[in-house]
Amino acid sequence: MFLQQLINGLTLGSVYALIALGYSMVYGILELINFAHGEIYMLGAYLGIIFLAFFTAVGLTAHNLPLALMLTFVLSIIFCSSYGFTIEKIAYKPLRNAPRLSPLISAIGVSIFLQNYVMLTQGATDKVFPAFFGVAGFQFMSVRMTYLQLFIILSSAVLTIALRLFVRKTRMGKAMRAVAQDKTMASLVGINIDTIISLTFIIGSGLAAVAGLMVAMYYGLVNYSIGYVAGIKAFTAAVLGGIGSIRGAMFGGLLLGLVESLGGSYISGEYKDAYAFVILIIILLVKPGGLFGKADLEKV
Repeated sequence: MFLQQLINGLTLGSVYALIALGYSMVYGILELINFAHGEIYMLGAYLGIIFLAFFTAVGLTAHNLPLALMLTFVLSIIFCSSYGFTIEKIAYKPLRNAPRLSPLISAIGVSIFLQNYVMLTQGATDKVFPAFFGVAGFQFMSVRMTYLQLFIILSSAVLTIALRLFVRKTRMGKAMRAVAQDKTMASLVGINIDTIISLTFIIGSGLAAVAGLMVAMYYGLVNYSIGYVAGIKAFTAAVLGGIGSIRGAMFGGLLLGLVESLGGSYISGEYKDAYAFVILIIILLVKPGGLFGKADLEKV
């Protein structure tokens, strides 16, 4: 029973981790909480359903399902990255030098707008994601893991490692780190701040699209409000691990998923959404910067 809940928690935590990465990246660059990020995740789930419906209509899923799924992921990432890029240019860039409360209000406004946009265009009822994977899987000891759970866990791990290598080893990644440390100095050495900020939103939105698609595949149902709850939990995961830290976002997401799964199984499923916030309060009381973050020092 414990090992089974462990697998379920890791699966859920892997999704939270991918969304939390977007929060951490944006905050690391702009010190902005992008509350519209959860809606990008929701859009990824809806786009997956739309693209798969199209591929089913043209017969691609019947003849080559892996190709149809791969194209669905690629197209969803492209579209969600475009949404993230557009949101940054329209809702955040004009407010870059405004008081800190202004972009926060703008982020909440974008979140509400996207929720209502999807509700009006796709309907308020739940949408069903095609059950291509079913319950096929394998069993070891008393634990059963489906192929879909294995796919979600491995995909999340690979994407996180790839992102960390990109940030640490590539030229653009080093530029992102420079902007996060000191925007003024980064601009003085020739780094285009606007390009780096746009790239951050594009990468974060692409990761959210993957998370949305995987959740739609896992649960089989999607509605316009899933982005709000998942976004709040992913933000909690980012703060838990240390916002601005890639490994912190990954660890925070996994810990959050495990707490929800084990708490819902051994305590009560009715309060599973509350367990995450209880853990967050405890950790922030002990270590305000999060598990892998650093507390800000006041400069005088």
